[in-house]
Amino acid sequence: MFENYEAPSELKPADPRFGCGPSLVPTAYLKSLAETGVELMGTSHRKPAVKNLVRDVQEGIRTYFNLSTDYTIAMGNGGATLLFDMMGLGMVEKSSAHFTCGEFSEKWYKSHNAIPWIEAKKHGVDFGMGVTPTNVEGADYIATTLNETSTGVMIDAFPTVDDNTILAVDATSGGAQCPCDVTKTDAYFFSPQKVFASDGGLFVSVLSQKARERALKIAADSSRYIPGIMDWKTCIENSDKNQTYNTPAIATLWMLNEQLKVMNKAGYAEVQANGRRKADHIYNWANEKPYLSCFIEEEKYRSTAVATINLDDKISAPDLCKRLHDLGYVYGIESYRKLGKNQFRIALFYNIAEEDIQKLTKLLSHAIESEL
Repeated sequence: MFENYEAPSELKPADPRFGCGPSLVPTAYLKSLAETGVELMGTSHRKPAVKNLVRDVQEGIRTYFNLSTDYTIAMGNGGATLLFDMMGLGMVEKSSAHFTCGEFSEKWYKSHNAIPWIEAKKHGVDFGMGVTPTNVEGADYIATTLNETSTGVMIDAFPTVDDNTILAVDATSGGAQCPCDVTKTDAYFFSPQKVFASDGGLFVSVLSQKARERALKIAADSSRYIPGIMDWKTCIENSDKNQTYNTPAIATLWMLNEQLKVMNKAGYAEVQANGRRKADHIYNWANEKPYLSCFIEEEKYRSTAVATINLDDKISAPDLCKRLHDLGYVYGIESYRKLGKNQFRIALFYNIAEEDIQKLTKLLSHAIESEL
């Protein structure tokens, strides 16, 4: 199917990249990195050039989310997957409660459930459904996923926790775009390869004073095993000195910082509004076309960062995605591989132009209707 489809040139997006991760990296960031010449790339991460870059990233995040100096901005290699284990080992005292609605929130739960000395409790729903986190009696750590990358579910509200409970938010694919008052969370973390238009391999964790103290308290407990690569004490101490936990990929930090400059100029409210406009366009398109439907049925859980749209089984989504990729028109809109759905998964990140989202929907409709 679609082997001979030819797309109209006027429907070609300016940039073909609509994937949910790694996301579109503006080529201007690569050019500006090259212009640093010998002063940044290939220099020590403990020297001023890189420390100043780390400081700029930390201050950019603090400004964007309107955070006080009480918040620690900690960074290190490994991404969210490593951080799942790092938080389980070093931030949960006895029990964590996990609200799951997709592949990655399930992965977080499984990582904690494998730790023998803590009790992990799962509060899950079927993939494609949304979940609203609540307080859970006996849990000292609440694990919530702001935006489930695999399914396109967005959290609609967060619980208010007490002084003995950590509210942790995995913001990997929705951080900085999906609504969330970060000052009401304790451990808000993300990898920069989504909304922040950078590359993978890095984690950024925003820690409240409560989360910082919990992590340092557990780190001081000599009876608990924590691998050196996951030691919160070292991570926090390095962050306080404008350093990453371990040797970073400098290019990733550079692109993250460049995107922070752009988003700080726009402001958090406008970035959220931009995502909302693109999401409304995608979901209205899906509702208007008889061969499409929204995978997430409840509107309040439909993401403004990752849209999942079902396609009638008579039309092959994989075939269409392959043809558009081969033509160089559209990259990365395949369904999440483990879902096994005949659908599109489309990133709505701030670095993806609204005009390109509009062209994408017109292009997909043109292609699909050519087969009907």
